[in-house]
Amino acid sequence: MALLILSALNSCSKKIHSSKTPEVIVTGDTTSSVIAEKPMVIKRKPKTVFPKTISVNDSAAHKSIDGRLYYDVLGHRYWKNYKDGKYYLFNKTMYNNPAFKPGE
Repeated sequence: MALLILSALNSCSKKIHSSKTPEVIVTGDTTSSVIAEKPMVIKRKPKTVFPKTISVNDSAAHKSIDGRLYYDVLGHRYWKNYKDGKYYLFNKTMYNNPAFKPGE
């Protein structure tokens, strides 16, 4: 029983598995050579960094149901702070902050 367990653990060892980069043997030439293919590299575009505050003309902003002004930029919503007139990127504290409510 112990021999069976040891052989099962040994068969899962990383030494037995082949490498991740495949090797291709080219046989059409006068001399056969071994060419190692490069692994495919996926380059990702860096994420766009959005500023925390922006300045927007109030005529370009939209009005929500409760009267607050907001402005959307590529799926990110900015809400107007009525004390300093700037638009701030949304966060949860804006609901209870009186600076983001009109007329207060």
